[in-house]
Amino acid sequence: MDHPIPTPMSPSTPDDAGPVVLALPKGRILSELGPVLARAGIVPAADYADESSRRLRFPTEDPSLDVIRVRSFDVATFVAHGAAQIGICGADVLMEFDYAEIYAPLDLGIGRCRVSVAEPVAGHADDPSRWSRVTVATKYPNIARRHYAARGVQAEVVHLNGAMELAPSMGLARLIVDLVQTGSTLKANGLRESEVIAHVTSRLIVNRTALKTRPEAIGAWIARFRAALAERDAR
Repeated sequence: MDHPIPTPMSPSTPDDAGPVVLALPKGRILSELGPVLARAGIVPAADYADESSRRLRFPTEDPSLDVIRVRSFDVATFVAHGAAQIGICGADVLMEFDYAEIYAPLDLGIGRCRVSVAEPVAGHADDPSRWSRVTVATKYPNIARRHYAARGVQAEVVHLNGAMELAPSMGLARLIVDLVQTGSTLKANGLRESEVIAHVTSRLIVNRTALKTRPEAIGAWIARFRAALAERDAR
């Protein structure tokens, strides 16, 4: 007996479960996400992309889906703890937090950048392979420590949430580990990119428990994003 092939365009959500919540990052990725969301048939309320809007949760034209807009680092936390069932965040965030509760089924191919080490252009001439310890300013303490631990170097981390580029010139740290897109900010602050730790793109992420308890609804949204990417890449 033939079984009908389920369509990815009709996610169903149990009445008592409420809408699926999609966590989106504030900032530059939101504009790149626009075409992907549109191809997936996701049309949030008009002010979702307005950074001045005080609303943080937005309905969409599909009553089975709501959107929340949070800081990029917080997307993974919302999804890992089940406050949002799906989300979109950079691979850098996944590397930093390494939540076991998160499944990342799709690389969206947007938000391309890299996690890199940077140092002053007029830096020290000694050989980094001979270091036993180094001070690093970063908002990625786990990535930095793992990177240097793999080389037998102890990283003393100065945890900053911004303005990392100031740290070497102000005597806070010898190096920085930060997200780099064009490198223009580094150059403007007398730094150079000395090493790429990882290349980064944005990923669709899913709460593993939600995927088990609401497989039809979550699976259908994954399928819609997959179809959206296939349509984009076919053009």
